[in-house]
Amino acid sequence: MQGDTDYIRLDQFLKLVGLVKSGGEAKHLIQNGEVLLNGGQETRRSKKLHAGDVVTLGDYEVTVELEPQA
Repeated sequence: MQGDTDYIRLDQFLKLVGLVKSGGEAKHLIQNGEVLLNGGQETRRSKKLHAGDVVTLGDYEVTVELEPQA
């Protein structure tokens, strides 16, 4: 049985794609409700994102693309 390994945390994703410069900035924006996930407000910074999820911050919208773990 394969575990749920094909994901990235919301705060990590924001840093990876360059929408924030630090984990602290990501935490602040997420907790203040400024980040949308698939069109809905997301306030959990550890929320697991999967391929196809859409993250919106201000005027930026980014679709999650992940390569499966071997």
